Amino acid sequence: MNRHLSSLQDQLDSITANTRTLVPAERLAIGERAVAELFASGIEERILPVGAQAPDFTLPDAAGRMQSSRDLLALGPLIVTFFRGRWCPYCMTELEAWRDLYGQIRSAGAFFVAISPQTQRQSDFAAQQHGLPFPLLHDEGSALASKFGLVYTVPEYHQSYLRSILVNLPFLNGESTWALPIPATFVLDTCGTVRFSEAHADFRVRPEPSVVLDALFALTLR
Repeated sequence: MNRHLSSLQDQLDSITANTRTLVPAERLAIGERAVAELFASGIEERILPVGAQAPDFTLPDAAGRMQSSRDLLALGPLIVTFFRGRWCPYCMTELEAWRDLYGQIRSAGAFFVAISPQTQRQSDFAAQQHGLPFPLLHDEGSALASKFGLVYTVPEYHQSYLRSILVNLPFLNGESTWALPIPATFVLDTCGTVRFSEAHADFRVRPEPSVVLDALFALTLR
């Protein structure tokens, strides 16, 4: 039952290792350059910190139902995860880990939402393909992610690379900006205050669910 608690990063590292055996070095270098530049931009230092008040949001889920953070927080604490899209294997591996832990979250009286700029249609595909029981919310233009300090614009050289592997973000996200959030996870208490905050410029690194759950359970066991 707790397999994912200690092994999410191991699973992500396996994806990276497999990619490095399959993709030519010169093409791998494009992604490495993008990650290095994003890290150097200092974006990780600008994310919404612990103790900050999270912005309220109301966003559509894959079925078009509006999901309100105020409504959810009126019922219990909330884990909010921002991801890039269903095209990203690291994101879907992370969401599958949370899928397997969702029962523990609900048993603690808490909720979980995953937010991305991808269209509702893409989210519907992701939810069905991966059996995700929690809402996948559409953040048009990454407007909410921007309020959390997570958004950057994919550089043109990386846009060309993504197009070459059939990742056409304007189509997948339904808008033309090539804006993406860096993957991030937050825990909000019932007042909307951030109690856990972690994001990484390197999309291959994610917070371990066990650490996030420790922060959540510290709230629910009070």
